[in-house]
Amino acid sequence: MAPRPAGDLFGMPARRGPLRAIKTRRRGDLVNTSSGAVIHVETYGERDAPPVALIHGASGSTYDMSFRLAPALAQEFCVYVIDRPGFGHSPRMKEESLAAQARVLREAIQTLDSRPPIVLGQSYGGAVALEWALQSDDLAALVLVSSPSHDWETGHPLLHRTLAEPVLGWWASELINALVTPGIIAKQLAEVFAPQDVPEGYADHFQPRNSIYPPRHRQNARQRIALKAEMVAMVPRYAGLTLPIESLHGTSDVIVPDHVHALPFDAKVASNVLTRLDGIGHMPHHVATEAVVEAVRRATSRSGARCNPA
Repeated sequence: MAPRPAGDLFGMPARRGPLRAIKTRRRGDLVNTSSGAVIHVETYGERDAPPVALIHGASGSTYDMSFRLAPALAQEFCVYVIDRPGFGHSPRMKEESLAAQARVLREAIQTLDSRPPIVLGQSYGGAVALEWALQSDDLAALVLVSSPSHDWETGHPLLHRTLAEPVLGWWASELINALVTPGIIAKQLAEVFAPQDVPEGYADHFQPRNSIYPPRHRQNARQRIALKAEMVAMVPRYAGLTLPIESLHGTSDVIVPDHVHALPFDAKVASNVLTRLDGIGHMPHHVATEAVVEAVRRATSRSGARCNPA
């Protein structure tokens, strides 16, 4: 079979030049929180079904969670898909920490639904979900997918360090956005999904060029650099976690390795049930979707979450 041109993968020509972020149509509500932040939330499923809040990872948006996981969960749950501040259609806010993000996401969901939700976070979104659980007991259960939970030995990539610099980062992000080709984006996307293939249609749905929109790209770099120290501070607080937790982690995840994160977390937290997904990489919610849905079902059962309306 002839190789598919990189441009075809994204529905755009494979050429160089200043290809700007694609404008995406907002599909959810802009929710004003009690602390003044505005959060974009998409809602799927029946309103009286058990509530589940989905938090995307680094460089992501609702367009990641709404590709496979949200439609699968919407058959049984009321699903709230959230754009973290500064991503997707949620405006940026000055404070970018895990604690600030968890606070405003919690406020947004409380505005929409008074019931304690099941909170699911993937990758960086799992760290936000963990912080939510450590801040408050107003969630029914936690589901962590490919989530970081501990410090790691390696340092920060040069790209992130550069983008996080106030002046140099501005120029770097503008140049990257202007010069990067669809082929480079396709290669990066393939690395995120490895060893599995990128699902058919995912790139068109997710529109990955939006991830390198300069202000968003710089924010993502700052948050990923800050995450290391935030994880160090978070670990001693795990002793206070008693709510039902389901964690899923691919054994072939090289982005957030399970031996660095999932296994130590499972050893520390008695209420956690770890499911290791043999041969799966960093994106189980797309390549092992039913396993993630089943984890949400188990979390719901363990929490006793009911289907009564808000």
